[in-house]
Amino acid sequence: MFSSIMAITIFVGMFVFIVWDKYPKHYVTLICGALTSIFVFGIGMRSFHAFEETIALGGVVKPSFWYAAGEHAEQTAGVNWATIIFLWGMMVMVEGMSEAGFFDWLCIKIAKIANFEPKRIFVSFMVLSAILAMFIDSITVILFLAAVTIRLARTLKFNPIPVIMAEIFCANLGGSATMCGDPPNIIIGTSLGYSFADFVVNTGAIALVSLVIIIVYFYFSMRNRLQDPSDKVDPSSVNMDVTISNMKEFITATVIFGIAVVLLVTHAMTGLTVAFIGVFIAALTIGAAGSKAIKLLKRVDYHTLLFFIGLFVVVGGLEQTGVLVVIAEFIAKVSGGNAYVMLAIILWVSAVASAFIDNIPFSATMIPVISSLAATTGVDLSTMAWTLAVGTDIGGSMTPIGASANVVGISTAGKEGYPISWGTYCKELVPGTLIVLAVSMVCIFVRYL
Repeated sequence: MFSSIMAITIFVGMFVFIVWDKYPKHYVTLICGALTSIFVFGIGMRSFHAFEETIALGGVVKPSFWYAAGEHAEQTAGVNWATIIFLWGMMVMVEGMSEAGFFDWLCIKIAKIANFEPKRIFVSFMVLSAILAMFIDSITVILFLAAVTIRLARTLKFNPIPVIMAEIFCANLGGSATMCGDPPNIIIGTSLGYSFADFVVNTGAIALVSLVIIIVYFYFSMRNRLQDPSDKVDPSSVNMDVTISNMKEFITATVIFGIAVVLLVTHAMTGLTVAFIGVFIAALTIGAAGSKAIKLLKRVDYHTLLFFIGLFVVVGGLEQTGVLVVIAEFIAKVSGGNAYVMLAIILWVSAVASAFIDNIPFSATMIPVISSLAATTGVDLSTMAWTLAVGTDIGGSMTPIGASANVVGISTAGKEGYPISWGTYCKELVPGTLIVLAVSMVCIFVRYL
């Protein structure tokens, strides 16, 4: 009982400090992970085996971690090293692409194709945001998209705020479509053994339907606030271009990105795990960077990786003490075993929770919960996994603090003189989020039940 109480207390305390946001998040999770190791595994359970299972370093040295069966559905407890390693590799790749000027070039090219017409840019950048977020972390996508949007807005004299808000939403939506698009999906995929293709076929299909609907909704709800007719600029008078300083670097970064996409799409067939792909892509990027390799490695967001490690230890404490099984039993009791009610609870609770708290710890906590639900109620685990992924990924769009991409986009706009208030943000994106969640629920019910 003591170990369970301590696990819950530490977990709640971690959440409070994360939401408070006064201290760096990686410090919070690492300290809470250390407290879990001492008070839950040590004093409470007196079990070195439970600690060893949670740290899970033994699995990294197994050949199956790197090839073929690297992610087993039963290995949901503890530190998910596949997620950590894969994220590190993708971060290295993105830094290489950024250094080569890939993102600026892409945005300006698309703006040119749209003939520098604000409404066309609005729609084009929504689509671009969703597509890029399928393969690249949404924080990175919004960082460069928001910056380029503001640059274009000043030249073409349109209001960038509706565009940036739509980009944020579409980045979160696009991230839900693939296994590597959003951290919760990476955690779900590596924990439960789902492939990139599994996500594309399931959450990807839902995201595609939702994207079409949300583009239409945002276009008709925001287009009149983009630009005053008197401010319209003649596209032919616009001279905006991006010069690629090193074509070799640019081509190399583009090819490595292409290789990463191919490996991710085919990893279920090749047997290469996401951990292997992450290391391989990072090695290619570092090798191609030459003298810039150290610079790229220094720019990787190691704080986020440390945040994940501490988080997994805390959640491992909840699982080892049986707390998550109790939560699963409670959901099963409330739903009465009805699959429709159960999936609706998972979707909407995930969405509402992700609107106010970080969706990464929430998804990590819910994975063993849905595993227990599947075992006790007979509802298909994969259906609950897709429901959890959609709820956590989309729900984060509802508020300015719901996802890291939201915070980054709003911060970038504010620094450039375009502040986005809570009222403005929620007025536009809460209805959009509710629409997409409703559409997603219908899709899940129709397809899986």
